Amino acid sequence: MVLDGAMGTMLQRYKFTENDFRGDRFQNWPHPLQGNNDILSLTQPEAIREIHSAYFKAGADIVETNTFSATSVAMADYHLEKYVYEINLQSARIARAVADEFTAREPEKPRFVAGSIGPTNKTASMSPDVNDPGYRAISFETLRKAYHEQASALVEGGVDILLVETVFDTLNAKAALFAIEELKEEKGINIPVMISGTITDASGRTLSGQTAESFLISVSHIPFLSVGFNCALGAKQLVPHLQVLSSNTEFAVSAHPNAGLPNAFGEYDQSPDEMASQIREYLEKGLVNIVGGCCGSTPEHILAIAELVKKFEPRKCLVTA
Repeated sequence: MVLDGAMGTMLQRYKFTENDFRGDRFQNWPHPLQGNNDILSLTQPEAIREIHSAYFKAGADIVETNTFSATSVAMADYHLEKYVYEINLQSARIARAVADEFTAREPEKPRFVAGSIGPTNKTASMSPDVNDPGYRAISFETLRKAYHEQASALVEGGVDILLVETVFDTLNAKAALFAIEELKEEKGINIPVMISGTITDASGRTLSGQTAESFLISVSHIPFLSVGFNCALGAKQLVPHLQVLSSNTEFAVSAHPNAGLPNAFGEYDQSPDEMASQIREYLEKGLVNIVGGCCGSTPEHILAIAELVKKFEPRKCLVTA
């Protein structure tokens, strides 16, 4: 299956100003809002609809909600904690409406919505103070509550999947997964869960120091639809880490890498054809079941990937959620 590409990259094309981020509703908000992409689901919902639609048109089977940083923890930077539930709810509803529109148009190719659950801007297993290694900026319980609120709103908004992504600290992810398991029990539902970590550099480890195999082991007590990696690296650099996952799990494997590595200006230069040619290795080696794009990727990249995957059989997995 094909996942969508970057939301932030596409939003940058709109060149929204501070006034655009505020919209009519937050004109008098006492704090700056520019850069808070998630609030755009409330203030510029048509742009979010257009982006989801562009990815579906390009061939994506799954789009992610515009909620990567929509937790009370991350929204505290903008003093928007009380709007977190609404942001997630509306983001999910926007994506759901677009997905349903495309499914009705092409019932032979149903479209799905993944609720994006990011890592927050705080880490539960590392100290931000080099002089106090025992200090933690956040607790597991605070993260659990924040993720529970986010997941509740995403489910109410109609997502098909919950995607815990860009995991750089597995303890943060465990808080999200614990909250999701609580929510499933409370609501009597069994919503599929995708888990996607991020390898931060050539050492082949997450920011909190785990290898691909140890990351897999750390989350494998939770029943999931897929496990994979996204962000940080380009498609080529992810190959050895996907091989580790593919060799050690019976579940589906996902990958949505960046469109290459950023240049000196933090921009991504890799063309759609270049990205697809590197992802071809995943398919030739039978490493993945779900593939898409992260930072720097656009509908053009997803179109190239969607055309490519038609030529290959998905990786064989023994367990389905």
